Amino acid sequence: MAKLSLNWSAFPPPYQSPRLTQTSPCSTLSIAKASKPIVVCGNPPTFVSAPGRRIVAELNVLVGDLHGDLAQARCALEMAGVLSSNGQNLWTGGDTVLVQLGDILDRGEDEIAILSLLRSLDIQAKASGGAVFQVNGNHETMNVEGDFRYVDSGAFDECTDFLEYLDDYGGNWEEAFLGWVGVSEKWKEDRKMFQNSWGPWNLVKKQKGVIARSILLRPGGLLACELARHAVVLKIDDWVFCHGGLLPHHVAYGIERMNREVSHWMRGLTDNDNDRPIPFMATRGYDSVVWNRLYSRDVSDFADYQNNQQIYSLLEETLQAVGAKAMVVGHTPQTVGVNCKYDCSIWRIDVGMSSGVLNSRPEVLEIRDNTARVIRSKRDRFNERQVVDYT
Repeated sequence: MAKLSLNWSAFPPPYQSPRLTQTSPCSTLSIAKASKPIVVCGNPPTFVSAPGRRIVAELNVLVGDLHGDLAQARCALEMAGVLSSNGQNLWTGGDTVLVQLGDILDRGEDEIAILSLLRSLDIQAKASGGAVFQVNGNHETMNVEGDFRYVDSGAFDECTDFLEYLDDYGGNWEEAFLGWVGVSEKWKEDRKMFQNSWGPWNLVKKQKGVIARSILLRPGGLLACELARHAVVLKIDDWVFCHGGLLPHHVAYGIERMNREVSHWMRGLTDNDNDRPIPFMATRGYDSVVWNRLYSRDVSDFADYQNNQQIYSLLEETLQAVGAKAMVVGHTPQTVGVNCKYDCSIWRIDVGMSSGVLNSRPEVLEIRDNTARVIRSKRDRFNERQVVDYT
């Protein structure tokens, strides 16, 4: 049984006053039916006030890691009650706030289609008094760095197809991107027919796919700029959301500052075009925001009671610094399903539902009036695995 020995010198020393000042202007989302508006501060969104809203989260929507699996993404969204089941990609969540916790990229072939779907749902949600927020994960930042180790071959092909589709729209990104989820399946079918008929050309197609992906995802690329719209840390009311895990020194550095630096890097915005530093605090290193697994490793890895207490203390310090009651993370697949730990101050929602990971049944976390519960598969849609009341 593995043990974790925490070296406290690996973390910065305690601090007194974290930088939680909201320096960016706040905006009010368009409200059609809700009595109280959703207020968003930061660019990308960092601090959100969503009074009276139901929040659903998934990593795979609170959704967890989706990893390019459009079918599973649809299943999770329908189960969460925010997507129509008729295939028309219609928002059905009313004034619900949906949070997706990253890792849409890699290990699947429908990445751009999922991103397109979520953007379309966000537009529809805002018209109904709701909203859709996405949080970037380690696989988003890896791809912007040019690390394509985990890219599915079909995802390279999707990049090629999408660039051709974008060209058909005269380079109109907004129109092409929003429409892609509705036509991507047909393009995929046509592409596979071509590959079956012209097998020797598959190598050329792969090379074209790598080039297309590099064009789209390099810093300043169109898809990288789309990802730059999203945060790496998002705080909604009393809950904080991130892909890997937030630590005290992240808060001390500044949540909004990290979000802004990652966004600028993805957009290719630097003072010197030849020098584009990768934001280390958020995206690099075992304890960075998108890579940290301290809160989400299996309990069997932490046999030592003292280590568990140290982790709990770190979590409490972080939550107190950021002014949150609980944190929701993804990144590490939970074979037991969505679960909580440390008096339910941390929720782990990555269930590995993508066919490229564990192909497990989708689960989402629902937060309503500061009460959290897990919604599982359709056959027991409203089964409450665990309920925690914070009020």
